[in-house]
Amino acid sequence: MTKVKAWVSAARLRTLPLSVSGIIVGTALAIYYGKFDSIIFILALVTTVAFQVTSNFANDYGDGVKGTDNDDRIGPKRAIQSGLLNRLELKQGIIVAIGVDVFLVLALIYVAFGIENGFYPLLFLFLGGFSIWAAVRYTVGQKAYGYRGLGDVFVFIFFGILSVMGCMFLYTKFLTWLSVLPAIAIGLLSTGVLNLNNLRDYNSDKKAGKNTLVVKMGFSRGKKYHYILLLFALISVIIFCAIAFENWTAILPLFAFVPIVIHLRKVYKTTKPELFDPELKKLALSAFFLAVLLYVTCNNFL
Repeated sequence: MTKVKAWVSAARLRTLPLSVSGIIVGTALAIYYGKFDSIIFILALVTTVAFQVTSNFANDYGDGVKGTDNDDRIGPKRAIQSGLLNRLELKQGIIVAIGVDVFLVLALIYVAFGIENGFYPLLFLFLGGFSIWAAVRYTVGQKAYGYRGLGDVFVFIFFGILSVMGCMFLYTKFLTWLSVLPAIAIGLLSTGVLNLNNLRDYNSDKKAGKNTLVVKMGFSRGKKYHYILLLFALISVIIFCAIAFENWTAILPLFAFVPIVIHLRKVYKTTKPELFDPELKKLALSAFFLAVLLYVTCNNFL
């Protein structure tokens, strides 16, 4: 495999649809309130993708250095684990990715707010910096929060609340209580993807000392936790659609939960962690499908 292919593999392109779901929903909410800017949309998408790639590089580095990515691990082999990239190369890649992140954050803030109002640019500069920190510290460092069972909290906040509502604010310069509901739904589905990943890696994580929430609560409870996450995501979307829309289009986003229900049936019947790997892609794409349907519905509402 060439170095280019190795870097593409380390970027984990299959994770990108889930990462942009919050941006799509945030944009949908802005459209619902009559606001849209194509440049903000493009910059927000690119910035989020850059954050995700940075996180993927950092996760590969952190798990590789700690020995978590080993022969016991289920799923695609990572760059350090397979020897495609060494530690120094991946560390340099993380530094370059962070530089790209900073540039994109500054560009997005300038386009959204200009330089006249000092408070909002400073607030989003802080949020951007916090996002970069969170992307790296999930597995990197002695106190990596992913090894302490806090990954679920951070995913819910950054993929759901911050991604959706922060994106909406870039367009509208205001937030509403109604916007909290789809933000919760995307956050819960994203957390579900992480939980599924942790269910798959339960045995190898436990052996390596990576104390994810699933490792702490146990495999059986981790499955029950998964049901709760997806159920409350569904409830959030139902309430949002019932309040926000007044015609038949209100039911359109609910079609995204058809494959999710099928997925839950599969999770219920699965007893071996390694069998969860194919479900990761299905749930991530279902979350992306929900984001697209919410976008379409908000456009139709207008």
